[in-house]
Amino acid sequence: MEFRIADTFTDSLARLTGDEQKSVKTTAFDLQMNPAHPALQFHKLEKARDKNFWSVRVSSDVRLIVHRTAASLLLCYVHHHDEAYRWAEQRKIEIHPKTGAAQLVEVRETVQEIVVPVYVSPKSLLFPAISSEELLGYGVPAEWIEDVRKLADEDSLLKLVDHLPKEAAEALLDLATGVKPATPPPVVLADPFNHPDAQRRFRVMSNQEELERALEFPWEKWTIFLHPAQRKLIERDYNGPARVAGSAGTGKTIVALHRAVFLARKNRDTRVLLTTFSDILANALRAKLRALIHHEPRLGERIEVYSLDAIARRLHGPAKIADRETVTALLKDAAESAATKFSPRFLLSEWKHVVDAWQLETWESYRDVARLGRKTRLPENQRALLWSIFARLRTALTERGLMTTSGLFNRLTAGPFDFIVVDEAQDIGVAQLRFLAALAGDRKDSLFFAGDLGQRIFQQPFSWKALGVDVCGRSFTLKINYRTSHQIRMQADRLLGPEVTDVDGNKEERKGTISLFNGPQPSIELAKTID
Repeated sequence: MEFRIADTFTDSLARLTGDEQKSVKTTAFDLQMNPAHPALQFHKLEKARDKNFWSVRVSSDVRLIVHRTAASLLLCYVHHHDEAYRWAEQRKIEIHPKTGAAQLVEVRETVQEIVVPVYVSPKSLLFPAISSEELLGYGVPAEWIEDVRKLADEDSLLKLVDHLPKEAAEALLDLATGVKPATPPPVVLADPFNHPDAQRRFRVMSNQEELERALEFPWEKWTIFLHPAQRKLIERDYNGPARVAGSAGTGKTIVALHRAVFLARKNRDTRVLLTTFSDILANALRAKLRALIHHEPRLGERIEVYSLDAIARRLHGPAKIADRETVTALLKDAAESAATKFSPRFLLSEWKHVVDAWQLETWESYRDVARLGRKTRLPENQRALLWSIFARLRTALTERGLMTTSGLFNRLTAGPFDFIVVDEAQDIGVAQLRFLAALAGDRKDSLFFAGDLGQRIFQQPFSWKALGVDVCGRSFTLKINYRTSHQIRMQADRLLGPEVTDVDGNKEERKGTISLFNGPQPSIELAKTID
């Protein structure tokens, strides 16, 4: 008998108290070990439309809703007695007639708030040209087709999609934003729970360790229930560097984590570096990786998680790195002998983002470098003056036996890693990317980036292609937002352009990004004082 859990079960479990969750987990483990154990109290739900729904007693008031057949046992939902029964009476599991995927469908008759109470002119319909057959092809349950066809505005759509399977909701939201969703070909499977769309909401638990992981780490249920678009990017082969983008909440970090694990599993006796630009983010990645593969310790031995600066120091060995205060003081001394009107802040920024970042060693290299993202234009005579200052700074650092972090990266040309996965890649610097390109070489699948140009904080824009990292044709954007409501995302999108383009011409389009849940409308408040 297959033992599965649904995403609705993990969601509902997280809403219970700590003590209630412990009791539910104990019951879940007992069900997995022996669902026929006489101590387990099953109760038939007489009012449920789906006759395979049963309740299992967890405590005096908590009930676990399961879907039980001869072939499988599925944990669907858990709550206090009345709420759990009400949930089960309003849902059923069925096989979609067009896509072939197993779906958890809300019974149409139980939902009252989205009924269209007045006549709607055909001219004002939201989807006037979409046929019922096409809607079926997108995974809309048959009994919800007429409600979709009656939709007249975005507000009613947002209310309706909360009641639909995820693939149907995503398709309708795409259509409403002017994006035509792909119609997947019907998949005929012996087990409809193995359909790619079904695997987004139902997951087989092969052993107790898998079940324990699923119940113990709700930090991101997407580590268990991956979207087909995420899984495709994780498991595909790339002939060169690849980059996955997407706005905040689209699961880029989840994709990076799974990509690192996928590469380690697929390629035995190889080492994978999972990295990002700060120690804090690296620590968070390390914790999430442990949660994902804690039952596979041998696999974890081949995936190393470090910030970029930390791995550079580890590979280089002992080095005296000049801190910001030292560089600022030496730069001030170098500038005192030059008659310049540039502020100390500008000089430090020019050094950091141009001279040091690109490791410029001669006047000619500084004269000719493209100063992308720099707001102050510099004619050649001003560049010459600035270079005289930076040359003195370089000499002062050398005399003291100091180097910058960029200089450290510049010395590194090799490392022990076969594959490198970078999270929050929008904030890696020039020297760091040059270092990664040197580590990766020309090996297939060796470089994988996850990041969002719209979230760049620390780095000036620069050409990746100029450093040998060309993601043209291998740059992809995630469109499904798991963390932000429709309402907040639409408000935020008003502050951004429809697309972001990097220096090399690769576009990240924000059009077509959709959220998977509703929330309250954001309010904008003006305060008279900072306090």
